Amino acid sequence: MNLFTARLTGKMLSTEAFEKSIYEMQERVRRWREIEKSPELAEYLELKKIVESSAFQERKNELINRKYKDTDEGRKMLAYERLSGSMSMKGYKYALESETFQAFLQFRETEEFQKIKSLKERLKSSELRMYNMIYRSAFYKNYQKVLNSPELRQLTELEKEINTPEFQTRHALWADTKRWQHSEEYKTEQRYLALANSADIKFYFAQREEKIDWAELFRPSFDDDMSSSKNWQAGFGYANPAMRDGHSRTSELQAYNGGKNTFFVEGRMDLETREESKKAVAWDERKGFIEHVFSYTSDVMNTKAAFAQESGMFMAKVRCQGAGHHFFGLTTGKQNSPMVALYHYNGKVHQMGLVNGNKTQMVDLTGMLRSMYYVYTFRWTKNELIWYVNNMELLRLPNRLPKEAMFFLAQSWLPGNEKGGAGKLKIQWARVYKSVE
Repeated sequence: MNLFTARLTGKMLSTEAFEKSIYEMQERVRRWREIEKSPELAEYLELKKIVESSAFQERKNELINRKYKDTDEGRKMLAYERLSGSMSMKGYKYALESETFQAFLQFRETEEFQKIKSLKERLKSSELRMYNMIYRSAFYKNYQKVLNSPELRQLTELEKEINTPEFQTRHALWADTKRWQHSEEYKTEQRYLALANSADIKFYFAQREEKIDWAELFRPSFDDDMSSSKNWQAGFGYANPAMRDGHSRTSELQAYNGGKNTFFVEGRMDLETREESKKAVAWDERKGFIEHVFSYTSDVMNTKAAFAQESGMFMAKVRCQGAGHHFFGLTTGKQNSPMVALYHYNGKVHQMGLVNGNKTQMVDLTGMLRSMYYVYTFRWTKNELIWYVNNMELLRLPNRLPKEAMFFLAQSWLPGNEKGGAGKLKIQWARVYKSVE
């Protein structure tokens, strides 16, 4: 993969731009996480369930579209008004309110009532003449007619019902032409809409729609700015205690120097290969471990004691200079186990991929300047292994890694079949994020 062309065409971001995008992404993640735990989001999600429910929508539709005359309250109130407004019922009510008529009703229950039928008696009393007029009036006949009528019974029942607080409340609702705006449901919906249109809630859901490695970025597990050696120890981090950790091979030109060639300066970790004679234990293919004199020294460092993790996203900002081979990646510390190369310089070209014996799968990265830093990323999921340089995906393989934790390994060496020389592997930072798959 020629990254020079990718940079020219804009497909690959510059390291500075990519680091900025990482920072901005992490800031978005932090904000996303804060919103995720906020009472406003919890309220929004609860209101969303309510407002989008069929029961709420039916109620809203009813409050907006139902006509007053079609409600039970409207029908009863209209029936009440029709009955109470009739001429016969008005006359009946007037009779109930008339003191004269009430006196007549009381008089009607007395023995004196019979006297109004006698003209002679009526001529003696103006009161009898008045009661006789009432008795023979249409007014009294109307009263008698209404008194035992089904209309009066209906009106009485309606009057009793419509005067209850419950009916008055329901009637006030349906009689209100702006009942929806005055309802509790409207207040609920307005609160929901206010939250839905708030900057935080809109941000929260907008981020979820982006193609971002949210699972890993939510769970930072290791972050080393290389300000000190606290996370690093010398050696390969072998799992087998019988192995002589930190040994070189007699087929190489350098002896590993137990961390003495590793320096933490200017916010980075440098593994320095330098020309100096050193006698050290080395592995010989025919003789096993023997003492051997080397012309160069270098280092191999690991994070086994401080950090190891299975799956997730692993990132580092790396470059090299000078002679030699350089490696930054992941290992289990077990012999014959696969290793992950986030960064490998083989003396001629940069590479990244899976180091796995005869099944090694690496991709060459041409068009890169060794003097420039790039961010190298490895994603380890359940199903896939994916490698990136800055924002460019460069290799994707099915997951064949063992289900066990791996730790960072940084190494610089000089193969015996190549010309020796001084060199450096420079790591500015390394970060890891957990997978929540």
